Amino acid sequence: MLVLVAPGQGAQTPGFLTPWLDLPGAADRVAAWSDAIELDLAHYGTKADADEIRDTAVAQPLLVAAGLLSASALQTGFGAVAGHSVGEITAAAYAGVLSEMDALSLVRRRGLAMAEAAAVTETGMSAVLGGDQDVVVAHLEKLGLTPANINGAGQIVAAGTMEQLAALEAEKPEGSMKVVSLKVAGAFHTHHMAPAVATLEEAASALAVADPALAYVSNKDGQVVTSGADVVARLVGQVANPVRWDLCMETFGELGVTGIVELCPGGTLTGLAKRALKGVPSVALKTPDDLEKAAALIAEHAA
Repeated sequence: MLVLVAPGQGAQTPGFLTPWLDLPGAADRVAAWSDAIELDLAHYGTKADADEIRDTAVAQPLLVAAGLLSASALQTGFGAVAGHSVGEITAAAYAGVLSEMDALSLVRRRGLAMAEAAAVTETGMSAVLGGDQDVVVAHLEKLGLTPANINGAGQIVAAGTMEQLAALEAEKPEGSMKVVSLKVAGAFHTHHMAPAVATLEEAASALAVADPALAYVSNKDGQVVTSGADVVARLVGQVANPVRWDLCMETFGELGVTGIVELCPGGTLTGLAKRALKGVPSVALKTPDDLEKAAALIAEHAA
Protein backbone atom coordinates (compact mmCIF):
# COMPACT_ATOMS: atom_id res chain seq x y z
CA MET A 1 0.00 0.00 0.00
CA LEU A 2 1.57 3.23 -1.22
CA VAL A 3 0.17 6.51 0.14
CA LEU A 4 0.58 9.89 -1.56
CA VAL A 5 0.46 12.90 0.75
CA ALA A 6 0.37 16.67 0.08
CA PRO A 7 1.81 19.21 2.55
CA GLY A 8 0.09 22.32 3.86
CA GLN A 9 0.91 25.96 4.41
CA GLY A 10 4.30 26.70 5.91
CA ALA A 11 6.10 24.15 3.73
CA GLN A 12 6.90 26.76 1.06
CA THR A 13 10.36 28.35 0.78
CA PRO A 14 11.66 31.05 -1.58
CA GLY A 15 12.45 29.71 -5.05
CA PHE A 16 11.19 26.18 -4.38
CA LEU A 17 9.22 26.02 -7.65
CA THR A 18 12.21 26.94 -9.85
CA PRO A 19 13.53 23.46 -10.74
CA TRP A 20 10.04 22.07 -11.34
CA LEU A 21 9.42 24.57 -14.14
CA ASP A 22 12.13 22.83 -16.18
CA LEU A 23 9.99 19.69 -16.50
CA PRO A 24 8.43 19.24 -19.97
CA GLY A 25 5.28 21.38 -20.27
CA ALA A 26 5.46 22.61 -16.66
CA ALA A 27 6.03 26.29 -17.45
CA ASP A 28 3.08 26.34 -19.86
CA ARG A 29 0.79 24.65 -17.33
CA VAL A 30 1.76 27.11 -14.61
CA ALA A 31 1.23 30.03 -16.99
CA ALA A 32 -2.28 28.77 -17.84
CA TRP A 33 -3.12 28.32 -14.15
CA SER A 34 -1.75 31.79 -13.39
CA ASP A 35 -3.94 33.38 -16.06
CA ALA A 36 -7.01 31.50 -14.82
CA ILE A 37 -6.67 32.56 -11.17
CA GLU A 38 -5.04 35.96 -11.85
CA LEU A 39 -1.94 35.22 -9.78
CA ASP A 40 1.59 34.95 -11.18
CA LEU A 41 2.51 31.57 -9.73
CA ALA A 42 5.85 31.40 -11.58
CA HIS A 43 6.96 34.72 -10.11
CA TYR A 44 5.99 33.82 -6.57
CA GLY A 45 7.48 30.34 -6.83
CA THR A 46 10.82 31.49 -8.24
CA LYS A 47 11.57 35.13 -7.37
CA ALA A 48 9.46 36.17 -4.37
CA ASP A 49 10.96 36.39 -0.90
CA ALA A 50 9.82 34.64 2.27
CA ASP A 51 7.50 37.46 3.35
CA GLU A 52 5.73 37.56 -0.03
CA ILE A 53 5.01 33.83 -0.07
CA ARG A 54 3.93 33.91 3.57
CA ASP A 55 0.83 35.79 2.39
CA THR A 56 -2.02 33.32 2.71
CA ALA A 57 -3.58 34.40 -0.59
CA VAL A 58 -0.30 33.56 -2.35
CA ALA A 59 0.97 30.57 -0.38
CA GLN A 60 -2.09 28.39 -0.78
CA PRO A 61 -2.43 28.47 -4.61
CA LEU A 62 1.35 28.15 -4.89
CA LEU A 63 1.39 24.99 -2.77
CA VAL A 64 -1.44 23.37 -4.70
CA ALA A 65 0.20 24.24 -8.04
CA ALA A 66 3.51 22.75 -6.88
CA GLY A 67 1.75 19.64 -5.62
CA LEU A 68 -0.06 19.11 -8.90
CA LEU A 69 3.12 19.61 -10.93
CA SER A 70 5.04 17.06 -8.88
CA ALA A 71 2.12 14.61 -8.88
CA SER A 72 1.91 14.66 -12.67
CA ALA A 73 5.59 13.64 -12.84
CA LEU A 74 4.95 10.46 -10.83
CA GLN A 75 3.94 7.04 -12.04
CA THR A 76 0.62 5.65 -10.83
CA GLY A 77 0.38 2.93 -8.23
CA PHE A 78 -0.91 4.69 -5.11
CA GLY A 79 -3.64 3.09 -3.05
CA ALA A 80 -4.52 6.10 -0.91
CA VAL A 81 -4.10 9.86 -0.86
CA ALA A 82 -4.34 12.53 1.84
CA GLY A 83 -3.44 16.17 2.32
CA HIS A 84 -2.61 18.33 5.30
CA SER A 85 -4.82 21.44 5.47
CA VAL A 86 -4.70 23.12 2.02
CA GLY A 87 -2.94 19.99 0.78
CA GLU A 88 -6.36 18.33 0.87
CA ILE A 89 -7.26 20.28 -2.26
CA THR A 90 -4.21 18.83 -4.01
CA ALA A 91 -5.23 15.37 -2.79
CA ALA A 92 -8.80 15.88 -4.04
CA ALA A 93 -7.51 16.77 -7.51
CA TYR A 94 -5.17 13.75 -7.59
CA ALA A 95 -8.05 11.47 -6.56
CA GLY A 96 -10.19 12.84 -9.41
CA VAL A 97 -12.71 14.59 -7.16
CA LEU A 98 -11.86 17.95 -8.76
CA SER A 99 -10.23 18.95 -12.02
CA GLU A 100 -6.88 20.68 -11.73
CA MET A 101 -8.38 23.98 -12.83
CA ASP A 102 -11.25 23.71 -10.35
CA ALA A 103 -8.75 22.89 -7.61
CA LEU A 104 -6.73 26.03 -8.42
CA SER A 105 -9.89 28.13 -8.59
CA LEU A 106 -11.10 26.83 -5.23
CA VAL A 107 -7.75 27.31 -3.50
CA ARG A 108 -7.52 30.85 -4.85
CA ARG A 109 -10.90 31.67 -3.28
CA ARG A 110 -9.82 29.86 -0.10
CA GLY A 111 -6.60 31.82 0.21
CA LEU A 112 -8.26 35.18 -0.34
CA ALA A 113 -11.10 34.41 2.07
CA MET A 114 -8.77 33.18 4.81
CA ALA A 115 -6.46 36.19 4.35
CA GLU A 116 -9.45 38.48 4.74
CA ALA A 117 -10.57 36.63 7.88
CA ALA A 118 -7.03 36.76 9.29
CA ALA A 119 -6.91 40.53 8.84
CA VAL A 120 -9.71 41.07 11.37
CA THR A 121 -7.55 40.16 14.39
CA GLU A 122 -3.78 39.72 14.67
CA THR A 123 -3.40 35.98 15.08
CA GLY A 124 -0.88 33.24 14.44
CA MET A 125 0.20 29.66 15.11
CA SER A 126 2.95 27.94 17.09
CA ALA A 127 4.04 24.31 17.20
CA VAL A 128 4.34 22.63 20.59
CA LEU A 129 6.92 19.85 20.42
CA GLY A 130 6.81 16.99 22.89
CA GLY A 131 4.63 16.33 25.90
CA ASP A 132 1.56 14.21 26.53
CA GLN A 133 -1.21 15.06 24.07
CA ASP A 134 -3.97 15.38 26.68
CA VAL A 135 -1.78 17.57 28.88
CA VAL A 136 -0.80 19.83 25.98
CA VAL A 137 -4.38 20.21 24.72
CA ALA A 138 -5.65 21.05 28.23
CA HIS A 139 -2.91 23.65 28.62
CA LEU A 140 -3.75 25.27 25.29
CA GLU A 141 -7.43 25.44 26.13
CA LYS A 142 -6.58 27.02 29.50
CA LEU A 143 -4.79 29.81 27.61
CA GLY A 144 -7.72 30.25 25.20
CA LEU A 145 -5.78 28.68 22.32
CA THR A 146 -7.09 26.10 19.85
CA PRO A 147 -5.18 22.86 19.12
CA ALA A 148 -5.55 23.58 15.40
CA ASN A 149 -3.31 20.79 14.09
CA ILE A 150 -2.92 17.59 16.07
CA ASN A 151 -0.16 16.13 13.95
CA GLY A 152 0.92 13.11 15.94
CA ALA A 153 4.57 12.21 16.57
CA GLY A 154 4.62 14.61 19.50
CA GLN A 155 3.57 17.73 17.60
CA ILE A 156 0.51 19.91 18.22
CA VAL A 157 0.02 23.31 16.61
CA ALA A 158 -1.66 25.97 18.71
CA ALA A 159 -3.56 28.85 17.13
CA GLY A 160 -4.96 32.06 18.53
CA THR A 161 -4.20 35.72 19.15
CA MET A 162 -0.61 36.93 19.40
CA GLU A 163 -1.17 37.66 23.09
CA GLN A 164 -2.32 34.09 23.70
CA LEU A 165 0.67 32.74 21.79
CA ALA A 166 3.01 34.95 23.83
CA ALA A 167 1.50 33.46 26.98
CA LEU A 168 2.18 29.98 25.60
CA GLU A 169 5.81 30.90 24.90
CA ALA A 170 6.16 32.14 28.49
CA GLU A 171 4.39 29.14 29.98
CA LYS A 172 5.03 25.95 28.00
CA PRO A 173 2.92 22.86 28.71
CA GLU A 174 4.37 20.47 31.26
CA GLY A 175 6.61 17.91 29.54
CA SER A 176 6.93 19.75 26.24
CA MET A 177 10.39 20.47 24.82
CA LYS A 178 9.81 23.77 23.04
CA VAL A 179 7.37 26.08 21.30
CA VAL A 180 8.15 27.18 17.74
CA SER A 181 6.42 30.11 16.03
CA LEU A 182 5.22 29.17 12.52
CA LYS A 183 5.50 31.26 9.36
CA VAL A 184 1.78 31.60 8.72
CA ALA A 185 -0.39 34.69 8.63
CA GLY A 186 -3.32 33.73 10.83
CA ALA A 187 -5.00 31.31 13.22
CA PHE A 188 -6.07 28.77 10.63
CA HIS A 189 -8.48 25.95 11.48
CA THR A 190 -10.06 27.93 14.31
CA HIS A 191 -13.16 30.06 14.86
CA HIS A 192 -11.16 33.03 13.56
CA MET A 193 -11.61 31.55 10.07
CA ALA A 194 -15.39 31.14 10.31
CA PRO A 195 -16.09 34.07 7.90
CA ALA A 196 -14.24 32.17 5.15
CA VAL A 197 -16.61 29.19 5.32
CA ALA A 198 -19.53 30.97 3.63
CA THR A 199 -17.26 32.12 0.79
CA LEU A 200 -16.05 28.58 0.22
CA GLU A 201 -19.57 27.17 0.33
CA GLU A 202 -20.50 29.50 -2.50
CA ALA A 203 -17.36 28.61 -4.48
CA ALA A 204 -17.90 24.88 -3.96
CA SER A 205 -21.47 25.02 -5.26
CA ALA A 206 -20.14 25.74 -8.77
CA LEU A 207 -17.68 22.83 -8.89
CA ALA A 208 -18.02 19.68 -10.97
CA VAL A 209 -17.44 16.89 -8.45
CA ALA A 210 -16.71 13.17 -8.88
CA ASP A 211 -16.24 10.40 -6.34
CA PRO A 212 -12.57 9.69 -5.47
CA ALA A 213 -10.86 7.06 -7.63
CA LEU A 214 -8.74 5.81 -4.71
CA ALA A 215 -8.93 5.84 -0.93
CA TYR A 216 -9.20 9.48 0.18
CA VAL A 217 -8.22 9.90 3.84
CA SER A 218 -9.79 13.02 5.36
CA ASN A 219 -7.87 15.08 7.91
CA LYS A 220 -11.12 15.96 9.65
CA ASP A 221 -11.19 12.59 11.39
CA GLY A 222 -8.86 10.22 9.54
CA GLN A 223 -11.77 8.47 7.84
CA VAL A 224 -11.70 7.13 4.28
CA VAL A 225 -14.27 9.18 2.34
CA THR A 226 -15.90 7.59 -0.72
CA SER A 227 -18.27 10.38 -1.76
CA GLY A 228 -16.97 13.33 -3.79
CA ALA A 229 -19.70 15.55 -2.36
CA ASP A 230 -18.57 14.61 1.15
CA VAL A 231 -14.93 15.35 0.27
CA VAL A 232 -15.87 18.86 -0.91
CA ALA A 233 -18.06 19.51 2.14
CA ARG A 234 -15.10 18.59 4.34
CA LEU A 235 -12.80 20.88 2.32
CA VAL A 236 -15.18 23.75 3.05
CA GLY A 237 -15.56 23.05 6.76
CA GLN A 238 -11.93 22.30 7.53
CA VAL A 239 -10.79 25.94 7.29
CA ALA A 240 -12.47 26.61 10.65
CA ASN A 241 -11.91 23.19 12.24
CA PRO A 242 -8.82 21.37 13.51
CA VAL A 243 -6.63 19.14 11.32
CA ARG A 244 -6.26 15.62 12.74
CA TRP A 245 -3.19 14.38 10.91
CA ASP A 246 -2.54 11.98 13.79
CA LEU A 247 -5.75 10.15 12.86
CA CYS A 248 -4.76 10.12 9.18
CA MET A 249 -1.52 8.35 10.08
CA GLU A 250 -3.45 5.87 12.22
CA THR A 251 -5.61 5.11 9.19
CA PHE A 252 -2.51 4.67 7.01
CA GLY A 253 -1.38 2.04 9.48
CA GLU A 254 -4.77 0.31 9.41
CA LEU A 255 -4.69 0.29 5.61
CA GLY A 256 -1.32 -1.46 5.75
CA VAL A 257 0.86 1.37 4.44
CA THR A 258 4.24 0.16 3.19
CA GLY A 259 5.47 3.36 1.53
CA ILE A 260 4.79 7.11 1.51
CA VAL A 261 5.57 9.75 -1.11
CA GLU A 262 5.15 13.42 -0.19
CA LEU A 263 4.49 15.89 -2.97
CA CYS A 264 6.47 19.11 -3.44
CA PRO A 265 7.50 20.90 -1.26
CA GLY A 266 8.05 17.68 0.65
CA GLY A 267 9.63 17.03 4.02
CA THR A 268 7.12 17.96 6.73
CA LEU A 269 4.75 15.00 6.47
CA THR A 270 7.43 12.39 5.80
CA GLY A 271 9.21 13.73 8.89
CA LEU A 272 6.10 13.07 10.98
CA ALA A 273 5.68 9.62 9.40
CA LYS A 274 9.23 8.60 10.28
CA ARG A 275 8.36 9.07 13.95
CA ALA A 276 4.77 7.77 13.93
CA LEU A 277 5.04 5.00 11.30
CA LYS A 278 8.48 3.66 12.10
CA GLY A 279 10.05 1.47 9.46
CA VAL A 280 7.79 2.64 6.62
CA PRO A 281 9.98 3.91 3.76
CA SER A 282 9.22 7.39 2.47
CA VAL A 283 10.31 9.85 -0.21
CA ALA A 284 9.88 13.61 0.01
CA LEU A 285 9.76 15.43 -3.33
CA LYS A 286 11.79 18.58 -2.75
CA THR A 287 13.24 18.89 -6.27
CA PRO A 288 12.81 16.85 -9.48
CA ASP A 289 15.99 14.98 -8.50
CA ASP A 290 13.84 13.15 -5.94
CA LEU A 291 11.56 11.71 -8.65
CA GLU A 292 14.04 8.90 -9.28
CA LYS A 293 13.81 7.77 -5.65
CA ALA A 294 10.00 7.94 -5.79
CA ALA A 295 9.99 5.91 -9.02
CA ALA A 296 12.14 3.25 -7.36
CA LEU A 297 9.74 3.00 -4.41
CA ILE A 298 6.75 2.76 -6.78
CA ALA A 299 8.49 0.09 -8.88
CA GLU A 300 9.33 -1.89 -5.77
CA HIS A 301 5.67 -1.99 -4.81
CA ALA A 302 4.56 -2.85 -8.35
CA ALA A 303 6.94 -5.82 -8.33
